[in-house]
Amino acid sequence: MINREWHLLSRPVGWPKPEDFALVESPVPAPGEGQVLVRNKYLSVDPYMRGRMSAAKSYVAPFELGKVMQGGAVGEVIESKAEGIEAGDHVLHFFGWREYAVVDAKNAVKVGPTAVPAVTVDADIEGVPLSAYLGVLGMTGLTAYAGLLRTASFKEGDSVFVSGAAGAVGSQVGQIAKLKGASRVIGSAGSDEKVKLLVDEYGFDAAFNYKKGPVAEQLRQAAPDGVDVYFDNVGGDHLEAAIGSLNQGGRIAICGMISVYNNTEPAPGPKNLARLIQTRGRIEGFLVGDHYDLQPQFVQEVGPWVASGALKYRETVVEGIENTLEAFLGVLRGDNIGKMVVKL
Repeated sequence: MINREWHLLSRPVGWPKPEDFALVESPVPAPGEGQVLVRNKYLSVDPYMRGRMSAAKSYVAPFELGKVMQGGAVGEVIESKAEGIEAGDHVLHFFGWREYAVVDAKNAVKVGPTAVPAVTVDADIEGVPLSAYLGVLGMTGLTAYAGLLRTASFKEGDSVFVSGAAGAVGSQVGQIAKLKGASRVIGSAGSDEKVKLLVDEYGFDAAFNYKKGPVAEQLRQAAPDGVDVYFDNVGGDHLEAAIGSLNQGGRIAICGMISVYNNTEPAPGPKNLARLIQTRGRIEGFLVGDHYDLQPQFVQEVGPWVASGALKYRETVVEGIENTLEAFLGVLRGDNIGKMVVKL
């Protein structure tokens, strides 16, 4: 049995190039005691992975050159040497970018019919594909939930602006805000198709295409009374625009800054930070890993929304391990609507 896996060969400068990577064949590994062998069915590709391709010190160790990369994945256990997990179970783990993975049982979360309700949604919910555990019911969903409710201290009646709003995280932020009583939800996206999706399907009150004019002007038109919460996935001109429209006591949660990930020079900061003094505004960055204590609450509240269709989600599915790199580059370009996953 042959395993195919993606290796990082060199650290990208600016936009990643195909020659920075290689799809390598290797023998399928065998599990040891306390481990399981998983045949991955879906892989996650996410913007934060670009940071791990750099050698710069960050909140997570960089990918090692010449070795297989990592990322979220969900798959079927085909061999188990661990108590509590059997062949045929489906598990969520962090050894993506490959077809087969050996995973310590302590790092594998069971999903589906044999799952523990405390860590995933009720197994009786039908029509929820395995890929959802990489997005709406997984780390992506928890990121939206924790960032909006804890970091940004959302409260009923708030006006909320979300950048990258058609993405996996942003689309959930806006919908959760609406379900929890936001007075107005505004989203920005990079195409007219995505803008239409935000309003017609996800229930945003307003949305705009940031490529069609200055963000600050479009935001003022969409939110004439200002915003109380800004959930930032983009940075750059979006962050500056949000500061300019922030109401008194407004909160900004920094989840990501995809607009600067491929810059080769430091990006200039917002020119209007002094406005935070006037508004008594607050900016706070966060990482989902600091908020795993919210997982049971997240599952209890969001699971039924997904099951009932009250919270909608989209996935962009790319097929084949050989297309994983192109799927990742597509995320950086903004090609995806909702969560980008690779189906093996």
